[in-house]
Amino acid sequence: MLDAPKNRPDLPAEIARRRTFAIISHPDAGKTTLTEKFLLYGGAIQMAGQVRAKGEARRTRSDFMAMEKDRGISVSASAMSFDYKNFRFNLVDTPGHSDFSEDTYRTLTAVDAAVMVIDGAKGVESQTRKLFEVCRLRDLPILTFCNKMDRESRDTFEIIDEIQENLAIDVTPASWPIGVGRDFIGCYDILRDRLELMDRADRNKVAETIEINGLDDPKLAEHVPEALLDQLKEELEMARELLPALDQTSVLEGTMTPIWFGSAINSFGVKELMDGIGLYGPEPQVQSAQPRQISPEETKVSGFVFKVQANMDPKHRDRVAFVRMASGHFRRGMKLTHVRTKKPMAISNPVLFLASDRELAEEAWAGDIIGIPNHGQLRIGDTLTEGEALRVTGIPSFAPELLQGVRAGDPMKAKHLEKALMQFAEEGAAKVFKPAIGSGFVVGVVGALQFEVLASRIELEYGLPVRFENSQFTSARWVKGDRQEVEKFIKSNQQHIAHDHDGDVVYLTRLQWDIDRIERDFPALTLSATKEMMV
Repeated sequence: MLDAPKNRPDLPAEIARRRTFAIISHPDAGKTTLTEKFLLYGGAIQMAGQVRAKGEARRTRSDFMAMEKDRGISVSASAMSFDYKNFRFNLVDTPGHSDFSEDTYRTLTAVDAAVMVIDGAKGVESQTRKLFEVCRLRDLPILTFCNKMDRESRDTFEIIDEIQENLAIDVTPASWPIGVGRDFIGCYDILRDRLELMDRADRNKVAETIEINGLDDPKLAEHVPEALLDQLKEELEMARELLPALDQTSVLEGTMTPIWFGSAINSFGVKELMDGIGLYGPEPQVQSAQPRQISPEETKVSGFVFKVQANMDPKHRDRVAFVRMASGHFRRGMKLTHVRTKKPMAISNPVLFLASDRELAEEAWAGDIIGIPNHGQLRIGDTLTEGEALRVTGIPSFAPELLQGVRAGDPMKAKHLEKALMQFAEEGAAKVFKPAIGSGFVVGVVGALQFEVLASRIELEYGLPVRFENSQFTSARWVKGDRQEVEKFIKSNQQHIAHDHDGDVVYLTRLQWDIDRIERDFPALTLSATKEMMV
């Protein structure tokens, strides 16, 4: 384990064994499959499902919305907790699709590290780059898994170069692939001097491991064909010359990433990656908050809501707030203060997740992620504490890039529609604006696919067919400034004014010219494209 910085006490053993991380990648790099294998090795499930399952093959556990199952994509970030060896893993699976980047961004505020999945044939793709930037902003440690090595993929050095150049981070190999595509037989574990051989016949079988003594061990020749062995020795010699050795401090500072190679669908390389997360991943970290930071070893309990998911169980109209525990040892039934409303809340039935399965959580420690079922009291950005008025910071809300009007198929059900929209707004799934003039709502999202998801969820969860239609507005800005100035501004721009679900004033624009005009006519006001969640 790492030495804790000199001024920080050692963490209690229960907290120190926790590893809370997210998996990030471009769509289709194999992220959901990797998540499944993590659960398989953590003993959490008996047989891994496949994303596009055929016939009786099981559906993956981490995708629970109907649309996710139909399309084979992950739309909402789900959280899962399981034990692996002597570690407790809290894994947050994020949507890889770029249309859901805001959910992903918020999820990354709740983890201490990220596992970046890269497709061996495609290398660093656009969405990977975007998500990596977010990790960079937060100095998150990153561990890399290069997937799909059993298919035709690029040269190993080429993949490493691309990561170094595109993402400006040092890369150090933790394992090295032997052969590629059809000739791929396994990996050489650089960190532990072992040979890992892949079994193509049984996808749920753990790879065979052969302990060897360095690259000159004659045992290698028994398992690796001569041509591949010569290539391996040559490549490893080059790698040792050209690439930096693993330095744990650099990994924790986010300036170096160790890379493992494998094939998630064949259960290969996954166990080594999990060992790596345990050994090199960070313990629960300090959380930034106002008026002071929160340290995980504090005895008083605190946590913050980073995600709200409505209707996870279609039979009950529930909302589950996903809470990242920031400090202390939480026990079921505790009374915590809801800082925004200053009211006490008894947390009587908190849940732990295994994708869509849940069980009652009797206790949780700093680093854990628990779900608190509630009826809309908890929102994204809320902080829960044992009384102290702390507010966790850095959970952003972004201005939507696409705006559309929305109508219920049945005009008599306008009230139901309002309820559904407010629920999605609190969940962070969309921005909902109520224009000052006229009836109806304007819905804003980051990517077009979100309109489809919203329409399908409103119909499924509320039995309400809806129609999205073009809006005259193209973007939205939050208005900040002195109250009198804001009121004067509202009076002279009634046509463009709306309020979001928190009641904050929003300026709906048609053209960049609208924004420039306001900045010229009202220099004391700020038009902002982001706002801190639930101040």
